[in-house]
Amino acid sequence: MERITARTAERAKLCDINDVVIDTSKPCKQRIREYVRQIGNPYCYRDGDVVVEIEYADTDVSLHDRLVAYAGSLGQCDGNKIQITGER
Repeated sequence: MERITARTAERAKLCDINDVVIDTSKPCKQRIREYVRQIGNPYCYRDGDVVVEIEYADTDVSLHDRLVAYAGSLGQCDGNKIQITGER
């Protein structure tokens, strides 16, 4: 897959994620295939007028760990249950 970034992408050629329709009654693997087929490049697409670029860091920290840390910064989190305190 060609490396397209938010800076180099031609907006008009990027798929808008709002146009992607997935049949949730299908098995997970079929839903994934259908999403990739429709979105084209899952690492660079549009969400309305915004170009979204997804990139993964080479790190030993898992997504779960990052989400727990983020949730913890919002309130209290024990790793499995998240309890948000305060109002925003």
